[in-house]
Amino acid sequence: MRSLCSLLVLVLLGCGDDPSSSTDAGVDAQASDAAVSIDAFVAPPDAADIDAGSDAGEEPTDAGVDAGSVDAATCPTTLLVGGADIASQGWTTAMGDPATLTYGADHVQLETTTASGGARTSGHLLLTRAGAVVPGEPYRLEIEMRIDSVTPHNQGDSAAAILGSFTPLFGIPAERAQMIYVDANAVGWADDSASSPLAITNGEYHTYVLAVDASGAAELSIDGAPVLTRAGYTTNGTIAIGDQTNDPNVDSTLRIRSVRLLCP
Repeated sequence: MRSLCSLLVLVLLGCGDDPSSSTDAGVDAQASDAAVSIDAFVAPPDAADIDAGSDAGEEPTDAGVDAGSVDAATCPTTLLVGGADIASQGWTTAMGDPATLTYGADHVQLETTTASGGARTSGHLLLTRAGAVVPGEPYRLEIEMRIDSVTPHNQGDSAAAILGSFTPLFGIPAERAQMIYVDANAVGWADDSASSPLAITNGEYHTYVLAVDASGAAELSIDGAPVLTRAGYTTNGTIAIGDQTNDPNVDSTLRIRSVRLLCP
């Protein structure tokens, strides 16, 4: 009887599913799902560790390192250090008497006057730097300047001027229209299209930043505060700073401590 029972057990086992092939479909699905889930949630490469300029299939490069090395090599760039000879720093002058250029410990001083006796012209004096910016590319030009005295501008002329584009001797009409004038109590575009009140002749240096993007949108900020904007700003690559006009009785005394090209 015991042998018969054993035989029946063996027969029953033989009729069932093979244990080695009886895997639960649910278990298979879970295992398959788990594999998909693991792939789907693998952390993506850190965007900071991939060079945005790399082609597909290239070895990932640290964009922060690449960008940092390029920026460090190209900007900010010091264009002028006050107190040092301007010619040795790549600057020239556009000048007419009576005008004087002198040096202090940390600045270069520009002074223009009008001769007495009803003179029909006055002195003018601009520091100019060719190739300072690249036409069509964005830039940010920073100037540290102190204006001790300045007489009011007239349209297209200024005794304290910043030109982001310059053609000797006084600038062509388009350059003079977009020229920045600085009066004792206001700053504006020299075509008188816009201005902003500003008390500037207070014996202090102020920081002027002219920022121009690739589309020609320009913004002037002074001591970090935006004061002017303009569309369609253009440049030939040459910049100029100082007394732009020889109109009589439009004169100034100003000091430039530094000029830099900042990262755009």
